[in-house]
Amino acid sequence: MTSNVPLTKTENISTSNRDHNILEFTVGEISQAVKRTLEGSFGRVRVKGEVSQPNYHSSGHLYFKLKDEDAAMDGVSWRGTVERLGLTLEEGMEVVCTGRISSYPRNSRYQIVIEAIELAGEGALLKLLEVRRKQLLQEGLFDPDQKQKLPFLPDVIGVITSPTGSVIRDILHRLADRFPRHVLLWPVSVQGENAANQISKAISGFNALETKGHVPRPDLLIVARGGGSLEDLWAFNEEIVVRATAISKIPLISAVGHETDTTLIDLAADLRAPTPTAAAELAVPVRLDLETRLIESQRRMVSGIGHCYEDNRIRLEGFVRGLPKPDQILEEATQRLDNETDRLMLSLFNRITNKLENVLGLGARLRHPKMLMSVAEETLGHTFKRFDIIFEAIFHGTENRFYGLDAEARLFNSITNILKKFEEKLIAHANLLSSVSYKAVLDRGFALIRNYKGQPIVRAKDAIRGEKIEIEFSDGTAKAKINSNGASPSRKKQKEEKKKTGKPEETQGSLL
Repeated sequence: MTSNVPLTKTENISTSNRDHNILEFTVGEISQAVKRTLEGSFGRVRVKGEVSQPNYHSSGHLYFKLKDEDAAMDGVSWRGTVERLGLTLEEGMEVVCTGRISSYPRNSRYQIVIEAIELAGEGALLKLLEVRRKQLLQEGLFDPDQKQKLPFLPDVIGVITSPTGSVIRDILHRLADRFPRHVLLWPVSVQGENAANQISKAISGFNALETKGHVPRPDLLIVARGGGSLEDLWAFNEEIVVRATAISKIPLISAVGHETDTTLIDLAADLRAPTPTAAAELAVPVRLDLETRLIESQRRMVSGIGHCYEDNRIRLEGFVRGLPKPDQILEEATQRLDNETDRLMLSLFNRITNKLENVLGLGARLRHPKMLMSVAEETLGHTFKRFDIIFEAIFHGTENRFYGLDAEARLFNSITNILKKFEEKLIAHANLLSSVSYKAVLDRGFALIRNYKGQPIVRAKDAIRGEKIEIEFSDGTAKAKINSNGASPSRKKQKEEKKKTGKPEETQGSLL
């Protein structure tokens, strides 16, 4: 016992000497000793408590506090273990942690190093399930408008379940009885830590297949599992499984548990089946029923076609009795065709005859090309003669100007340039004169009419009856006398005269 009497100086010295015999430790040595003691005394324990302040660190480790009404302790789970937990910790979640008790010397705290975590009791699971359901419902993952329609008869069916259970056998047996289909099995664990990851990867894997690839892409997916407790079916309540189901492009049937079991995948799937066997029944129709319906539809179609044919035949016979005979209908049309054919031939003959007369009349009015060439040659001769006269005048007029110049150089060049300029000017004047001269117009078949004063008559109203006129052609002139007041006889009068005299109609009135 410790005495309350003050120690004397001598006593203090003796006590100090005695304390020097106690072992001396560093802080780190004490911390390590405590750590070893805790780990030796609590090698593997299960601790139940409420989760507080869960922290998933960027390094992948998990830190949280585990507490109850009396105390609290730290919990830690390293990155490799976090991936295998199969459970995401949330604030207030009641769990049972399996691990070993250790300490963290840096701050002198003891902690439990987690190896496994499970929810504490079915009530906690139901509470977590309800919270998660409400969260996913708000995100729209259970929206009925997003659910896809199942194919009537899928060619390939993908099944996601355990390969060793009775579920796959029940599905295959039911499909064989109803309508055999090609089935692809994606084996997964349907219970345990990695079950949720495997199921979500299987759904995503089926969706990633190519339509015409080596492994065909399924037209329908079935996620199936037999019955079990809430803990056994918990993998189908995990968020990753529900999200993979909601975004699946392939229609998906959920067949998890028995009729009374309900999981979150049932709410996200396009259709829920109460059992795996019922899922197979919903996936395909009964082949025998389809064959029966097909035969019945074929029989009704043949019968309907026969009735329709008979009705149309009776109606057609009634129409035929009311129609006249085809020969009578064609008689009038045939006679009308013969008349129109005769009129057409006569009209074509008259048309060709009139056109031929017009062509002959125009040909008679045209001048012969030899005559045109002769006139052009005569005109060119006159032009050359005038050119010679002009050239000679110019040459004699400029001869004195160049007298005494160097005849070998400058004189010759100057004369050549002058002659060239005058030649170009003369050709231009000749062309201009030819273009504005009325002679050229006369050469094209026209004629110029002058009155007795020698003035041209250009309008019909200027012509006076009985007046003598002179008509100038390209090769000479001719005298004539006007026998009517300006305008020529009308076309109607010419036709009447033609009928009286029997002479062909002239294409142009004569002034002679």
